[in-house]
Amino acid sequence: MNPCTTLRRLDPFAILSFTIPLFIYLLTLAPSVTFFDSGEFITAVHSLGTAHSPGYPLFVNYAKPFTWLPFGSIAFRVNIATAVSAGLACYGVYLLVAHLLRDEELPGDFFRHARGFVALCAAVTFAGTARLWLQSNHDKPYPLLAFICAIVFYLMLLWRESYDRGEERPSYVYLGAFLCGLGTGAHQIMVLMIPTYAFLLISKDWRVVCRVKELIIAVAFGILGFAIHLHLIVRALQKPLLNWGDSRNLSQFLWNLLRKGYPTDKPVRDLDLLWAQVNAFNVPYEFTAAGLLLLLIGLAAFGGKKRDLVLSYLIGVAVFLLVIAGYFNTPLEMIFLTEEFFTPLYLLSAVFIGVGLFRVVQEVARRLPPRLSANRPLCRAISSLLMILPLAVCALHYRENDQHENYIAVDYASNSLRSLPQGAVMFTWGDSGAFPLWYLQGVERMRDDLDLLHTPHLVFGWYLDGFPGLFRDSRLRQLPPEQVSPEDALFIAVSEQFPRRPVYVDFSTRYSVPFGEFQPHQRGICYRLDRAGRPLSPPDPDIWQLYTLRGITGGDMFFRDLDTGKAIQIYAAAHLEEGESLLKMGLAAGVGELEAARRIAPDLAPQVTQILNSYGVR
Repeated sequence: MNPCTTLRRLDPFAILSFTIPLFIYLLTLAPSVTFFDSGEFITAVHSLGTAHSPGYPLFVNYAKPFTWLPFGSIAFRVNIATAVSAGLACYGVYLLVAHLLRDEELPGDFFRHARGFVALCAAVTFAGTARLWLQSNHDKPYPLLAFICAIVFYLMLLWRESYDRGEERPSYVYLGAFLCGLGTGAHQIMVLMIPTYAFLLISKDWRVVCRVKELIIAVAFGILGFAIHLHLIVRALQKPLLNWGDSRNLSQFLWNLLRKGYPTDKPVRDLDLLWAQVNAFNVPYEFTAAGLLLLLIGLAAFGGKKRDLVLSYLIGVAVFLLVIAGYFNTPLEMIFLTEEFFTPLYLLSAVFIGVGLFRVVQEVARRLPPRLSANRPLCRAISSLLMILPLAVCALHYRENDQHENYIAVDYASNSLRSLPQGAVMFTWGDSGAFPLWYLQGVERMRDDLDLLHTPHLVFGWYLDGFPGLFRDSRLRQLPPEQVSPEDALFIAVSEQFPRRPVYVDFSTRYSVPFGEFQPHQRGICYRLDRAGRPLSPPDPDIWQLYTLRGITGGDMFFRDLDTGKAIQIYAAAHLEEGESLLKMGLAAGVGELEAARRIAPDLAPQVTQILNSYGVR
């Protein structure tokens, strides 16, 4: 085939539906590791290991080739992998919108490229949503899952059309089943999309449920895709750097797959909690009120001749809400986690927003006189108005999702490591305080002389197995996990390590556990444990000279999330605590530490003033 002919056949709108979102995401991409699950995911990808339950084997294997890029840190390369998958998810929106609109008519020559342009607008609108954008600029598996969900939806549409033509092709269903099984390796919420896909099949002809042979083949393809989870077993036998759950046998594999390591206590639900849980799926916030209106127009437009598609979307919404908001009954403080799960629904919402946008174009075209509808400059000017929604959505969510200067997590982790002497052991508490440390030590090879222990995991035998030199003969081995709390495990581990080496805890551990026989001695944002009653030496203000503090003061980095804000507050609180300790010992250096706390967190000014006054300092 002539290369020029091939180029002419390329759909420029399809290309733009991927490249424009990718450009946006690369522009706002986090330069390194971030908080929450970031450090853990990157470490798992780098080592081809297993992340937290259920392991995310598809995302791990998808992102691994990106770690071979010849530029940037490993964290930056994995972030690029996520940006690419988010761009593909936006292309999935374009693919579906363009396919659904291919038979829609416009009067005359009005908007010759309207279908492609509307599909592009829908894709860019989806790209600018807060949820997808947040998941695109650092390592997350949800954009990859959303892309798979879009492709399976597209395959179901192709099957329905082949059925109408009398050329039924079950291969579309088999491939869709395989992708559903494979998609669970990105996240298990893939299962919640199956009722939507099943309805697209059954609503065309309910008798398909009686085709036993084809059902068995489809299930077999689904199991084949699900076999990606064998990664957990195969890699566990190789003992990778990150081996969450150690799925080397069936019981550990099921423990990991079924997420048995997570708390099962559920709160007492009231109407306020229920509303907060349901509101985790928030179309007006993601797409604006105008986007919600266009969504309703799109659903109404297809409510007649393509009613099954509308019902499939509504079934998806109902299933997600019933399971995520209804069954999970997430506590109020953890609802932000469930917001991540609705990305596939937002993708389908963007598709129907595109349909609604096209219906508006149709109405405008019908009402224009023929001579105006043939005026191409006027049509181009009117078509440019279609970009108002995607531009508004992107502008609305840009500031909160721009992470290109977000060094808070990597600096916090590196500063913690700089606080520790040679050969120390440090106990961490929260995931955000631990995972960036895992990345810096395990992937970037910073401070191999240290042992970094995550307190909540000390109750699991598979975690102790990862530190044979520390826990081979530990008392923790002799206690049933269900009878040991993380606090008790911490005290046992500290008492065993204390005579051998310097023992430190991070800020979260310092203020999460009451230490009885030990007293914490501050060293920057970390604390050395000493025997209670031993005289304390003054804190060392010079430790702060070793720290890198990008984006902490002066508004250099305006992206904020819960954990990033908490890290900044920890810096301020550590300065405050050190300043008060120095003043209590009669050392004037405490004034400078209090002023540093005030610069980092201006809201601490009253507390700083109160401390200064209490020690007679103006």
